[in-house]
Amino acid sequence: MGYIGDIEISATHSQVSAKTKRQGLLATRLRRYFAIVLVLATLCAGAWIEREGLLRSAAKLWIVSDPITPADAVVVLGGQIYTRPLEAAHLYANGLVKRVLLSEVEEGRSFGLGAVPGHTELNRKILVSLGVSESAIETFGNANKNTWEEAVALKDWADRNGPSVLIIPTEAFSARRVRWTFRHEFAGTPVRIEVLSIDPPGFTRAAWWKSEGGVIAFQNEVLKYIYYRLKY
Repeated sequence: MGYIGDIEISATHSQVSAKTKRQGLLATRLRRYFAIVLVLATLCAGAWIEREGLLRSAAKLWIVSDPITPADAVVVLGGQIYTRPLEAAHLYANGLVKRVLLSEVEEGRSFGLGAVPGHTELNRKILVSLGVSESAIETFGNANKNTWEEAVALKDWADRNGPSVLIIPTEAFSARRVRWTFRHEFAGTPVRIEVLSIDPPGFTRAAWWKSEGGVIAFQNEVLKYIYYRLKY
């Protein structure tokens, strides 16, 4: 009987020991999880406190802009009539280009009905009002629908006209996608593409996250850049 009792006592001790071990492992895991949560919370808090610097740095890393040299022409892509033709007129006025190329974009139904002037025509009017000679303005392409079609159309124009340097002004966040698209299409040609990054309307690159338009523009351009790299 004494031997059986020793066995029972030993089993009880083993159970207690196993339970204590499990509790110890659980406590160790809980301490590790707590440490991980604490580290993540600290990082998140630090990121929140320093968010402006981080967001400003993110934009700075994303935005590209080339040094601008005298060129054969400045290219005005479709969209953003409040920035792109203005920058083109500025380059023309300063003697950096002698010719302005307008993308002949696909027009909407309102233009077909004669209700409003077409996008390309609006760009032309803005350029002329800013001092660009009518004879210096030329169009390229036919009903261009997107940046890729504009790049293909411009390459076709360049094959026929033999330019050496073309300047393309575009907004800060779209500059990376525009530069990749046109340089990809012009690869293997002697034409140098210079993309000039300009401030977008409605917000500044230094505080883009403070504007809904800035946040939307940034995220859209990141997605469009990835899409263009995968598709083309």
